[in-house]
Amino acid sequence: MSERKPAGVDFESWVDRKIREATERGEFENLPGAGKPLPGAGNPYHDEDAWLRDYLRREGVSGEAMLPPSLLLRRDVERLPGTVRELGTEAEVRAAVAELNRRIVDWLRLPTGPQIPIAPVDTEEIVAGWRSATNHTGGRPVTDARDPERPRPGVRRPWWRRLRRSG
Repeated sequence: MSERKPAGVDFESWVDRKIREATERGEFENLPGAGKPLPGAGNPYHDEDAWLRDYLRREGVSGEAMLPPSLLLRRDVERLPGTVRELGTEAEVRAAVAELNRRIVDWLRLPTGPQIPIAPVDTEEIVAGWRSATNHTGGRPVTDARDPERPRPGVRRPWWRRLRRSG
């Protein structure tokens, strides 16, 4: 167990003394990477978050794991039509929408992170979009010739676009 700093001693001098004593005992000898430059030290693109990116890459974790819950929910709502398109039955689609809506309601009850406007998804709208996007013979998508200005099912248009259309 490490020793505590004495009350009357300056912190910096106490730390320096501890380092000097450890060096004299040889505790810093034969360490891995001794005498080698720090990785990325000469790289102009090396910034203060490089260690985080390296850690995520080493551990095989995507950067999405670091997003706050509200952004993850928004992303899931935007990807929902593509996600349900791959499902085989209407019951699976309804279950996927119900699970997402449960997560949204849980976040709305106790929001954390950035306050992003998000609301539960309309199940019937998603199911209708799933029916029109798949040809129930093989589950492959049918070509979609919808108006590009029309939003995807389950995704609300921004308020300024809703006002423009209604006016």
